[in-house]
Amino acid sequence: MESSSAEVTALLVKLANGDRSVIARLMPLVYDELHRRATAYMRQERHDHTLQPTALVHETYLKLVEQREANFKNRAHFMAVAAKLMRRILIDHARAHLSTKRGGEQVPVSIEAAAAIRTDTPRGMLAVDDALRRLESLDARQEQIVEMRFFGGLTVEETAEVLGVSVRTVEREWTMARAWLYVQLKGQVAPGRAAANSEQAN
Repeated sequence: MESSSAEVTALLVKLANGDRSVIARLMPLVYDELHRRATAYMRQERHDHTLQPTALVHETYLKLVEQREANFKNRAHFMAVAAKLMRRILIDHARAHLSTKRGGEQVPVSIEAAAAIRTDTPRGMLAVDDALRRLESLDARQEQIVEMRFFGGLTVEETAEVLGVSVRTVEREWTMARAWLYVQLKGQVAPGRAAANSEQAN
C-alpha cells in the first residue's frame, strides 16, 4: 500500500507539472479505490438511481485528469478533489432527475436520514447540498470535512492529512458538522445559530 501510494503521489506531481503521459499509468492505481468509495456511497442512494458506481467513477476520473490547475500533493489530496467532483456530479444528476418530474418528488428528508446524512432521493440530495453551502459560509473547514468524509469516503486520518490538522480536530468537527446538518435538515435552525467555531488545534 505504501509503495502504491508513493507511486500515485509521484505520478500526481508529474501530472501537476503538465506531464499528461502519466494518465494511463495513474488510472489503474486509483481506479479500484475510487470504485470502492463510489460503491460505498451509492449504497445510500435510491435503488433506481440511473448513475451506477462504475459510471460515477469514470465521470469523476475524466474530470480529475482535466483539472489543469490542480496541484495534487498526494493520494489523499487527489481523493479529496475526487470527493468534490463526485458531489457535483451527483447534484447535477439529482437536478436532472427532478426536472423530468412535474413538481419533483414530494418526499422530505427524514429525521433518520438527516442524522446519518443520507440522500435517498434527489430532493434529499439537493437538501444536503443546500445545507452544506450554508455550512461553508459559517465554517468552511467543517464543510470540507463533510464533503471529504461523506462524498469521498476519506478516513479521518486522510482528511486530517489533506487539511493539515490533527485527527482529533477532524473527529470533533465531523461530529459537530453532522449535528448541525441534522438540525438544518429538520428545519429547526434558529436565526443566527451557526456551527460552533472550531478550536485551534494542529
